[in-house]
Amino acid sequence: MVALLESFQQALDQREAKLARRRLTILSPGAADFSSNDFLSLSTSSLLKSRYLRKLDACFSSRKAVGLGSGGSRLLDGNSSFTEELEQFIASFHDAPDGLLFNSGFDANVGVFSCIPQPGDAIVHDELIHASVREGMRLSRAKTKLQFKHNSINDLNRVLQRLVKEDPSISEGNRNVFIAVESLYSMDGDVAPLKEIIQTMHKLFAHGNAYLIVDEAHATGVFGPNGAGVVQDLGVQKDVFLRTHTFGKALASQGAIVLCTTLTREYLINYARTLIYTTAMASPTLVAIRVAYELMQQGKTQPFQQNLQSNISYLRACCDAIDGIDRSIVRIDHHDRSPIFSIRTKYPRELARYCQQRGLIVRAIMAPTVPLGKERVRVCLHAGNTRHEIDQLVGAIKKWAEDLKMGSPKL
Repeated sequence: MVALLESFQQALDQREAKLARRRLTILSPGAADFSSNDFLSLSTSSLLKSRYLRKLDACFSSRKAVGLGSGGSRLLDGNSSFTEELEQFIASFHDAPDGLLFNSGFDANVGVFSCIPQPGDAIVHDELIHASVREGMRLSRAKTKLQFKHNSINDLNRVLQRLVKEDPSISEGNRNVFIAVESLYSMDGDVAPLKEIIQTMHKLFAHGNAYLIVDEAHATGVFGPNGAGVVQDLGVQKDVFLRTHTFGKALASQGAIVLCTTLTREYLINYARTLIYTTAMASPTLVAIRVAYELMQQGKTQPFQQNLQSNISYLRACCDAIDGIDRSIVRIDHHDRSPIFSIRTKYPRELARYCQQRGLIVRAIMAPTVPLGKERVRVCLHAGNTRHEIDQLVGAIKKWAEDLKMGSPKL
């Protein structure tokens, strides 16, 4: 026991020495949030809260009242007509044949990638794919796992051509290729070139044995008609084999859904261990998800989307207008319509601390969450951020960079 705990302490000390130790933090009351994934600010929306409380009361006071907890796994006692109706409602909203709820996006991705690829199949993924997909791939039976350079169609084409050339079972259509991407990447804030990926798939796989899997976690609620995501924004849902949408970011809830065919849903029910061996979500969570989707379906979240896009345009204009900032000290990267801004600097922890001391909550993102040498301060904009808060953030970044250049760094 003592030896084990000593090894824990040594591991933590090593991380401390590398400035890589992770710690839990609590958002300071009254601070301006530029960090959370609550992109639409629905978690503080009076509209969402009032709708949720009314629906919750209706569910628990009716003659067919649901229980508070689920009571077990979906395959035992944790299923309900409310759950299955919710799955159908969400699938219809996303123009998908069917859907299956999971307790989190992590569970959904691990479940999908651990059981969908069959022995001898291949997985080709973007180099910046989420850790949950990597964990699922680690558990999968796929024969080959290859990555391509981030959002590079040329490199994807190179990897796929090499795969077809070296594996006759794939070129002949006897084995499958799964291409895994995110629609909106959580750290860089850029969008995958889905149409070009689909064109490349159709060109190289005449047998139709290539399947695109898209993680829409950060795009849900933000992009697309009524927040339906990037896939529907581009109108390519018929070309995507499987989509994952999560509810814990812009939708202010918890959990995820895998959108797929009915046959694929049945397969996941039988083989996805992250569904089979876990207690199903409790009724209050299901109600929260339902309310969020009803608001989206009714167009009630469109003003939130518009406010978010207005704030994005404003912050982008403010960043472009900063005078005298040394781009070797601070560089602000951003992609069109994305709520995620990447502040590149050699001193991300120090810049984050400087902003936090001024009531501006941003986070330093360090390796291994991002590749070594690409550490940054991540800024997430929200529909509820005020122009004054944005001005404060830009002013703090500019002042910190100026102090650093003048030899009085706030480190």
